[in-house]
Amino acid sequence: MITKNIWNIIENAVILFFRILSRTLGLQLSNNMIKTGIQFVKFGIIGISNTAISYIIYTICLLLFRNTNFFSKADYLIAQGIAFILSVLWSFYWNNKMVFTLDADEERSIWKTLLRTYISYSFTGLFLNSILLVLWVQWFHISEFIAPIFNLLISVPLNFLINKFWTFKKKIPV
Repeated sequence: MITKNIWNIIENAVILFFRILSRTLGLQLSNNMIKTGIQFVKFGIIGISNTAISYIIYTICLLLFRNTNFFSKADYLIAQGIAFILSVLWSFYWNNKMVFTLDADEERSIWKTLLRTYISYSFTGLFLNSILLVLWVQWFHISEFIAPIFNLLISVPLNFLINKFWTFKKKIPV
């Protein structure tokens, strides 16, 4: 109940923001544009929580593995793998429950959507971010500390679009 109330407050704040912005700029925003904006804001909030969850899990795993000789030199890679798997599962749960919700006459395959979630996060989070990091650091000589911020400007909107139109695609029964 508290979670729903928090999301409702966020939705109302985003709607108010879009109304003020549209009046200020003299634009007419459709209900669909506002709905997509709300989804994007919610997606971003879940993304921030996903990053925090991933880092916490990664750190806990490193601390747990520190006292064992079993993982030795690969402990940080195994910790990263575990953090990735669990944090993407976190994102899937919340995106399915609060962002890309279904209407009464719609359905989707949970397992197919979960698989697509891992594929989309693997593409944007691992593959695309690695390529962009090389581009920013090696070609444009941007600091490796700043380059990941540039990645966010590309990967977050792209990941949102992939999730909206492919991962969480709705199937309307005939």
